[in-house]
Amino acid sequence: MRQRPIGTATRGTTNPNRLRRMDRWIAAVHGPALRRAETPVAVDLGYGAAPWTAVELLARLRTAEPRTAVAGIEIDPERVAAAKPYEREGLTFVHGGFEIPLAVRPVLIRAANVLRQYDEDQVAEVWARLRSRLAPGGLLVEGTCDEIGRRHVWVALGPEGPRTVTFATRLGSLERPSDLAERLPKALIHRNVPGEPVHAFLRDFDRAWAAASPYASLGARQRWIAAVRALSAHWPVTDGVRRWRQGEVTVAWDALRPDDR
Repeated sequence: MRQRPIGTATRGTTNPNRLRRMDRWIAAVHGPALRRAETPVAVDLGYGAAPWTAVELLARLRTAEPRTAVAGIEIDPERVAAAKPYEREGLTFVHGGFEIPLAVRPVLIRAANVLRQYDEDQVAEVWARLRSRLAPGGLLVEGTCDEIGRRHVWVALGPEGPRTVTFATRLGSLERPSDLAERLPKALIHRNVPGEPVHAFLRDFDRAWAAASPYASLGARQRWIAAVRALSAHWPVTDGVRRWRQGEVTVAWDALRPDDR
């Protein structure tokens, strides 16, 4: 007898290209793991009322590894039925939830805008369940973005636990880095208060951004790079200029981890 799907249906909101920043980061950073995998399977968990994000994930991951296959998993059976006509070689849609009902352990699970509706104290359990389904060397990417993908923050987790937090934005829309606070994932969004590491990080990022204002005449990209370079003197930034140029910065999870975890 098949296990009942674990989880709760999301609102289903989705738009084409909404997750492009996350997809491109995954392809760049996790591409080597996809290429090493015997069966490079990725999961788009909770893709929503339309299948666009799964379709796009397949296209972007195949730029890193052409053998990649994507399974879109949704807890709402009507959404799965609506997505079935979009299936093709390498792309399937499956009814399920956090149990990840696949015969093969995936090298990647992407859960975007899924945990926003859950309580903060449920996050660790969900993370643990999803991590347990990963293949060796696999990655769980869980985060939140706005409706058109201008601002996005995600946590990357390996089978052992959280590794990094990435902040990504369309630089032309950014007034200050702390604007990204509204898109912090569930594990961090209620921790953006004085005394918490993520609050200190965003405070320091705003100060670095202000100090880099002379670079604004060269464009928002150069200002962002200068601000992140200054920030990296005090925070464990784990990436480099190539990613910063994309409007990203990635920081070690341990530096932002809530104080009671």
